Amino acid sequence: MVSMRNIFIVVVLVLMLALPPFLGAAWQNALVNLLIASLFALAFNLLMGQAGLLSFGHAAYFGIGAFAALHLMIAIEGGFAFPTPLVPLAGAAAGLLLGLCAGYFATMRSGVYFALVTLAIAELFHSLAPQLKGMFGGESGVSSMRMPWSGIIFGSTIEVYYLTLEWVLLCGLGLWAYTRTPFGRLTLALRDNEQRVRFLGYNAHSAKVVVFSISAMTAGIAGSLLAISNETANYSLFASDVSAQVVLHTFVGGSTVFLGPVIGAVAFTLFSFLVSDLTRSWVFYQGLIFVLVMLFAPTGIGGVVQHHIHNRHRLDWPRLSRPYLLALGAGLLLTAGVVFLTETVAVLFGEEYARMRRSAGGGLPDYQLFGADWHPTGILTWLVPLVLLAGGGAILFYARRRVAALWEHKSEDVGDAAEPASVRGVV
Repeated sequence: MVSMRNIFIVVVLVLMLALPPFLGAAWQNALVNLLIASLFALAFNLLMGQAGLLSFGHAAYFGIGAFAALHLMIAIEGGFAFPTPLVPLAGAAAGLLLGLCAGYFATMRSGVYFALVTLAIAELFHSLAPQLKGMFGGESGVSSMRMPWSGIIFGSTIEVYYLTLEWVLLCGLGLWAYTRTPFGRLTLALRDNEQRVRFLGYNAHSAKVVVFSISAMTAGIAGSLLAISNETANYSLFASDVSAQVVLHTFVGGSTVFLGPVIGAVAFTLFSFLVSDLTRSWVFYQGLIFVLVMLFAPTGIGGVVQHHIHNRHRLDWPRLSRPYLLALGAGLLLTAGVVFLTETVAVLFGEEYARMRRSAGGGLPDYQLFGADWHPTGILTWLVPLVLLAGGGAILFYARRRVAALWEHKSEDVGDAAEPASVRGVV
């Protein structure tokens, strides 16, 4: 019998194959970035979610893969016979080589010390790259062009999209297969109890180096796909914000679920694509979402969804639907209040309003927001967000109590049903 999960995967794959040709170039480029971010997050989660090793410097392998691909593309321009669709292999080789070298030393430590070592490695590349002009192109970076191959021009975004999709699906399937291998199970054991792995006779350090190298190799492929898409790269790929972004994607999506990082990458890539043109505060909203998810859903979006799927037959969905809808409404009210307050503060402390104040002789002129005029000292200016936040908070507090009560009732029912079975087992 075909499961709902398999049906969902097939539907998503069909949409990914059939829908992009009907979209504009901007959306096609956004989908390319979405796929690259998803592969980068999957590579990072192999290290974090599977092995329990938190890296703060995965941008190093992402960036080195991009530059390796660009240098190969330059060689192809010069007459070197190499298929353009296989250019990401250069990023894979560079990421693997750097991952072996860096991973050998980084995995000598664990916990916060491991994270700091990985951060230091990435910052080392970020500081040295502008000086190594022959390899990284200095301030201007390295540029090249996609060359035709076998009748495919690779001049349009849609051709780059399908090339990226092919590599992402191939790597994603390979990473999923890795988790099903005996070594993949050993990786989970390293995360759960490294000392026990040592007692069983395994070389824990060597195993961690292998996992680190595979993760770096996949990150290098993601970087090479970005280089193919943009046809340029500079040392900013080694910056700490690139490493921070993949951490954000992974934890918001859910590091305990294989496709959780993909959820986070999709959500934030689409968020930045849709919202970045509407407000300059979109990075603040991203950070706020991350904080809220870590506080109230530490397993991430994927973990919450998985938890509901596992308990779908035990939940009283008719009774849960009302508090869930109330929580959704409360979330919308809170979002409206936060957005109103944030945009108001951004306007009042922005350069444009400062010029308006100078033109008004130092007074406080009205400003426009959401199609209406507001005064900085007006009652409605601050009453509207206060009402939205207070109302949304009150509704959310009530909804959370109802949801908690229903989930607790479900747990009690499961316990009551399990107790006779345990008694029968003892008898």
